Amino acid sequence: MAYGEPRLTNDIDIIAAIEEKHIAGLLSAFSLDEFYISEDMIRDAIKHQGQFNIIHPASGLKVDIIIKRDTPFDSSRFKRLRRIYPAESYQANFSAPEDVIIKKMEFYQEGGSEKHLRDIAGILKVSGNEVDKEYISEWARRLGLTEIWDAMLRRLSEKS
Repeated sequence: MAYGEPRLTNDIDIIAAIEEKHIAGLLSAFSLDEFYISEDMIRDAIKHQGQFNIIHPASGLKVDIIIKRDTPFDSSRFKRLRRIYPAESYQANFSAPEDVIIKKMEFYQEGGSEKHLRDIAGILKVSGNEVDKEYISEWARRLGLTEIWDAMLRRLSEKS
């Protein structure tokens, strides 16, 4: 995790602006002998702004490719991407910590998994002074996440 405390994870999540015209190139980038990737799943994900997987069975690595949605929030978070250099030999774009927190709150609201709240707490613990809480509060209000955000802030203030 780029902003919080590391945890063992089962997958990697990537948000991508993939369109029909990208499918052939994406499929050709992964050897079908080594990876599981389904053209039908890609097409369905694009059509419904959902997600599909790329799986490397030999290692157990699973990458969830989440299609960028045509929403004000996704537009905002794509404008706020941060380029991080995890190693000298490559770079990657990551969502800003505020946007990760907002998505984690959405995931929590959808499925209720405590791991999302732990991730949020970890981000605030490690990157707290750098996090724009006003930005999060505004998007929490707009996305109906205020109750979760307020509970997180209360939880953190009780631990301080």
